Amino acid sequence: MKIESEEKSDKGFVPTILLCYFFGVFGAHRFYTEKIGTGLLMLFTLGGFGIWAIIDFIIIVIGDFKDNEGRKIKP
Repeated sequence: MKIESEEKSDKGFVPTILLCYFFGVFGAHRFYTEKIGTGLLMLFTLGGFGIWAIIDFIIIVIGDFKDNEGRKIKP
């Protein structure tokens, strides 16, 4: 059973949300947060035809998006 850390990520909230807004369909915000595998999936599917990018944007805005180590990227 994995225990989630409540630590704040060292990745910035503003760069993450801006990358998602402008380049979300290419998975830029996922590459920035070092989620390379899902970043490549987003790149090849153009962000799940845009739907995945929109969902990620909403998750980032509400402060529930996590980096590759499971730490939340919070404002």
